[in-house]
Amino acid sequence: MMKQESSDEEENDRENLISQNARPNDVARHRSVFQIDDDAFKSRLSGASRRFKKRYLLAIFLPMLFLILYFTTDLKNMFQKHVPTIKDLDSSSRMRESELQALYLLKQQEFELFKMWNYTTLVNQSNFNSVDNSSNLGNYTGLASLSTSMLEDLKSRVFGQISLNKQIQGVLLSSHENEGLVELNEDYTDPNFGGWNRCAKVDQRFSERRTIEWKPRSDKYLLAICVSGQMSNHLICLEKHMFFAALLNRVLVIPSSKVDYEFRRVLDIEHINKCLGRKVVVTFEEFAETKKNHLHVDKFMCYFSDPVPCFVDDDHVKKLKGLGLSLSKIETVWKEDVKKPKQRTVQDVLAKFSSDDDVIAIGDVFFADVERDWVLQPGGPIAHKCKTLIEPSRLILLTAQRFIQTFLGKDFIALHFRRHGFLKFCNAKKPSCFFPVPQAAECINRLVERANAPVIYLSTDAAESETGLLQTLVVLNGKTVPLVQRPARNSAEKWDALLYRHGLEGDSQVEAMLDKTICALSSVFIGSSGSTFTEDILRLRKDWGSASLCDEYLCQGELPNFIAEDE
Repeated sequence: MMKQESSDEEENDRENLISQNARPNDVARHRSVFQIDDDAFKSRLSGASRRFKKRYLLAIFLPMLFLILYFTTDLKNMFQKHVPTIKDLDSSSRMRESELQALYLLKQQEFELFKMWNYTTLVNQSNFNSVDNSSNLGNYTGLASLSTSMLEDLKSRVFGQISLNKQIQGVLLSSHENEGLVELNEDYTDPNFGGWNRCAKVDQRFSERRTIEWKPRSDKYLLAICVSGQMSNHLICLEKHMFFAALLNRVLVIPSSKVDYEFRRVLDIEHINKCLGRKVVVTFEEFAETKKNHLHVDKFMCYFSDPVPCFVDDDHVKKLKGLGLSLSKIETVWKEDVKKPKQRTVQDVLAKFSSDDDVIAIGDVFFADVERDWVLQPGGPIAHKCKTLIEPSRLILLTAQRFIQTFLGKDFIALHFRRHGFLKFCNAKKPSCFFPVPQAAECINRLVERANAPVIYLSTDAAESETGLLQTLVVLNGKTVPLVQRPARNSAEKWDALLYRHGLEGDSQVEAMLDKTICALSSVFIGSSGSTFTEDILRLRKDWGSASLCDEYLCQGELPNFIAEDE
């Protein structure tokens, strides 16, 4: 106890001693280091609490603030400067290009509208002059025809401008294709324009044909003789012989290749029989086999008397006899000149050429003028179930189709540009039909514009110097329109493989018929006036139903702007 008390006292004395001897600053410093003051502690605790609460509130409200900003503000646009992308530049470029195209098309439309204005003025002047110079209604026939043609062309131009206007709309709106502002396929034009085509196919009215039945007696024959001109003339001659055979109830004998062309290489002879459902034509070889014991022409009656009877010269008579064919005396039934043929009727033919003899001949009838409207109607004058009786062989037709599929396509213009020997021939006619190449090109350009065809098939015998010049001048809207000709045989090309496999390649008559067939299948055809090659193409187009309202002769209705003097 005593020790404890003594110890406590010593401790108290020690404290007192320190307190008494220490300076005030020392005491304060001692306290701050070793002693925590209650007020200071409370103050510090309160500050820490406030700081903690602020941090807590920020932790709560900052995410909420970011969420609000995220859903209400496009931060990318606020804080990031917009840099044009490749897509933006491409869109701007396309917009600019569309505007330039639209301006170009509008300029074209302005030009065409001026042409339309001048055209309507021409129609008005034509009407005024014709009425002023006419004294009776009968004179209005030509005017009506002229005005109808001109107004039809005007209608074509108006339709073209409607189409051009639609094209402009499409170009201007093409850059807004995703905005759905306008339905480009909607037709806001007059419904009468729907499907209208300036160069539409001609309605041939086949149901209104005037025809006769060809029902020949199997033992009665008409020997076809064709000597004038080249293959086209002979085909026309053969067609007229068929009409005579039908009128006279006879089987037609196709000429032998020894005295005429080899028709079997270009025509399907059996096709004619199939179209009528009976035997109406035979080859000379078939006829010779039937008449081998008596190969004789019982009666040789001439349709033409001048310049020579039957239009058959001595050389042709020798060729006929060389076939083993004996001939009766050649006689004329009337006065008929090939240069001035008279219009004849069916009754005239029946009265002069009817006979009970087994085999008759009447000579070349290419120039014969018998029932012209009847003979020239679509499909011809004979009743049959085909489009036409005389047409290219199946091999040639298929080859033509393959050529078109390879080089031309569905819409093309065909041009028969006859030149070789045509200068003298045409200048002997009044008016001449031989046009300078630049003038011909102008006429072709007008038709190309109407037909709106991308390519022209050129069937010609012209020199390369002429066709080359023509090619440079055939232009539409500043672009050259290609003139396509059949190329030389190339084994890499297969369009002509059928002819090659059947040994028909290189035959001039096969190639000529191939040209005719391609031209006959064209959308629009331009022919050479005075050429029977052109006339045979027109016949095929008429019979096949491919004839167009735009078909015409080259520079039809015009005169050559320069004609050379006679020799």
